Amino acid sequence: MADFDDLLTANRSFADSFSLSGFDGIARAGVAMVTCMDSRIDPLNMIGLKAGDAKILRNPGGRVTDQALVALVLGVNLLNVERILVVEHTRCAMATSSEDELKRRLGESSGRDAEWMTLGAIDDQRRTIEADVIRVKTHPLISDAVSVGGFLYDVDSGLLEPIV
Repeated sequence: MADFDDLLTANRSFADSFSLSGFDGIARAGVAMVTCMDSRIDPLNMIGLKAGDAKILRNPGGRVTDQALVALVLGVNLLNVERILVVEHTRCAMATSSEDELKRRLGESSGRDAEWMTLGAIDDQRRTIEADVIRVKTHPLISDAVSVGGFLYDVDSGLLEPIV
C-alpha cells in the first residue's frame, strides 16, 4: 500500500474536519451533473456548490450512458434531484479523436489489441449533448418536472455555454 501513502495521509487530514457524518446522501441543492472524467473539471466548484449538494456522475466524454441514466433515475426519484446538467467540455480527447484513433492509441499504450472495445468517440459535441438531454428528458422514470440542460464547459475560461 506504500503507493497510496500520500493519499492516505491527505485522507487523514480530510477526516479531521469531516462534516458529512450522518448525512443521508440526498442532493441538498437538488442537482445532478453528468460530466467527463477530465481532471480539469471541478464539477461542484464550477457551479458554486459543495460536497453533499449534488450527485456527480463522471465518465469519458461526459455521456449519458446506460449506467449514468440509472443513477439519474435513482437521483430523481430517491435522492432529491430536481435539476440535471449534462456537461461536455472543450478540448476533450473523446471529441478530438476518432474511435479508430483512440483504439490505436490505446493499443499502443497498453501493448494489447483494443479493437474489440467501444470507446464512445464523439463526432459532434453539440449534437451529442442535445441527444443526451433528450435521452434524459424522455426517460419514463424521470418526471417532466425535472429540469434538464446541456452545456459545453470551456476548460480554458471556466465558463459553461448553454447548448440546450
